Amino acid sequence: MSTDDERPAAPAVPRTRAEMRAAREAEAAAAAAAAAAAAAAADTSAADADEPAPEKPAPAASTRESTGDAAPDAPASRSRFEPADEREAAMRAAMVEAAAAAAAATEAANRPADVSSRSARSTTGSSAIDPFARSSTEFASRSATDAVSGSDTDSATRSSSEERSDETTRPSPASTSDDAPAEAARTAEDVSPRSARTTTGESSSGTGASARTTTGEAAPTSEKSGASRRFALALASVLGILVLVGAGLGAVSLTQGPRITATQIDPMHAIESSGSRVILTANQSLAPIDDSQVTVKPAVPFTVDASGRGIGVRFTVPLDDSTKYTITVAGVTGAGGGPTTTLTKSFTTPTSSIFLLKRDAKKKDTIFRTDLTGEKAVPVFSDDKINDFRATSNLLVVSVEEDEVSKLYVMNRDGSNKRELKLPGVGYIGSIQVSDRGGLVGYTYSDQELSDTEGRASVLVTQPLSGGDPTIVKVGDKEANILVWQFVPDSAAMLFIDFDGALSLIDHSADSGVQSLGLATDIQGVSRGTYTAVIERLDGSVVDLNLADGTEQPLAASDPDYGTASTITPFPGGTLRHVASLDETGMPNGQAIVRVGDDGKAVKIAEVGPSDSILQACASPSGQYAAVAIAPNLADNPYDQMLLPLPQTVQTHLFDLRTGKELVALTGFDASWCATAPHY
Repeated sequence: MSTDDERPAAPAVPRTRAEMRAAREAEAAAAAAAAAAAAAAADTSAADADEPAPEKPAPAASTRESTGDAAPDAPASRSRFEPADEREAAMRAAMVEAAAAAAAATEAANRPADVSSRSARSTTGSSAIDPFARSSTEFASRSATDAVSGSDTDSATRSSSEERSDETTRPSPASTSDDAPAEAARTAEDVSPRSARTTTGESSSGTGASARTTTGEAAPTSEKSGASRRFALALASVLGILVLVGAGLGAVSLTQGPRITATQIDPMHAIESSGSRVILTANQSLAPIDDSQVTVKPAVPFTVDASGRGIGVRFTVPLDDSTKYTITVAGVTGAGGGPTTTLTKSFTTPTSSIFLLKRDAKKKDTIFRTDLTGEKAVPVFSDDKINDFRATSNLLVVSVEEDEVSKLYVMNRDGSNKRELKLPGVGYIGSIQVSDRGGLVGYTYSDQELSDTEGRASVLVTQPLSGGDPTIVKVGDKEANILVWQFVPDSAAMLFIDFDGALSLIDHSADSGVQSLGLATDIQGVSRGTYTAVIERLDGSVVDLNLADGTEQPLAASDPDYGTASTITPFPGGTLRHVASLDETGMPNGQAIVRVGDDGKAVKIAEVGPSDSILQACASPSGQYAAVAIAPNLADNPYDQMLLPLPQTVQTHLFDLRTGKELVALTGFDASWCATAPHY
């Protein structure tokens, strides 16, 4: 067994074809010189034995490499006439000397290749060569010696034959079969690099340099370097594509002008409250935009606020439900100039829903929510005695009777997370109202223990919906006793009339204090989005009062004129007026609700005979629908015994104000579209 099996294998050092060819030529020259010396020695031995000199033998390695036959135990060129021991000893000495000379030449030729290989590996980040690996000279010498002694000859010959079969397309002067010394030198060279391979397929030991195996498991350094180069090329290609795409998009932006990249809108909030906004975001900063460049279809009042890349369109009134709205912004250019474009965005609002209260003398009272068909009614809160309730965009506020006094609760719109609000004392509260924008609930309050000298009666109280202590409204330093009051829609301001008939305004979002607005007997209603109230003065006249500057003008008469209205409820685009129906002689024979537009044109919406009574009429937030509370058969419909007494049976009729068509009649009252509870 060769001692090479006990040594760590040297890593295969990749060399170029030119370097390997130069090494072979140098080795062939050295081997030729060594062969000549061996022949001379053989001739000398023959002369000493008085035998004729034999022809110059051709080494059998050349034939064995081409045929793959196993090497014999003795050289094929030995003459049968000379003494075997002497001739064999002389030949072996000559071969050893030739192998040593070939190994020296191989080492000299490999030095430049080794240096270049190390440089290449250091450049590509390869690990250092195994410090325990033998030099190629040592292995060449050992392989040549083994070849002479006959050990492992077959494996060396087969390895050399396999390598030359890969190089048949690039012949070398030293590769001819006639040049026996060159073939011997090549055999010594071939054995050297192939001895570094293992026959089990395992990697050779070394610090970072892995020898190739017969199974191909260990990747050479050149393959790693190639993989790194391929990854770098792929990464560079991807980055290049991204740069080109970005440049292309930039070019498109410059040639096409601004475009919309994002939109913000809450459609449900838009149909329930005024002041909702649509924000359009462009792909670049925009030149100034004014209101004249913006249109909304169907038409609805709005304001515009544009800055940077954003265009904000604020609707001053709520929007209709189940309606497609289209916003168009014309003549839009970038802040730095460029092409002009038109921006367009459409959205559709959801269907409306409504909350109603149904009282039941035998069972619990229930607040339920339903669509406008009445087919999807869902109960959300029940209690033994519910006096009143109001709804915000995300909350319900409910007034109930417990132990003959009032309690106030706030909860989610589905009835969950109920919590009690603290009252000013033990007593009663009147109809409640809410300010969604201000986050407040308001009500009138009276102590249970009340006399001419003690207790509070009908004081106006506000309280945060999130909890906290109640606050009693004061005029000067005195708690005011309130006759009637209303929140101003979409604000934290309150309009009220005290027992002295003084009309006042207080805004909880400012420190302006109480503002006096003259004398009045009733507050009919406050219009959404206009900051205008319908007020009845002491002389019986009805005026539109501008709460911002205090100016007023008479309420326009209807056409046709249906007479004096007992209640007037404003909505965006007109008013709902509760009037008495008259017969041909001018005598009352019933009641009616009349829709009067801003242009004064009037149309009857609902009408009842003398046996029924209209309790309340109010419009949906946008003025698209109307809810009319009617108590049928009033003579056989007694009032209940609640703090806010109403007939035991009340129906709410829903109408489409645009067409005048009745949609449905629902059992219940106190529609959440209304600002206050029905009057009795």
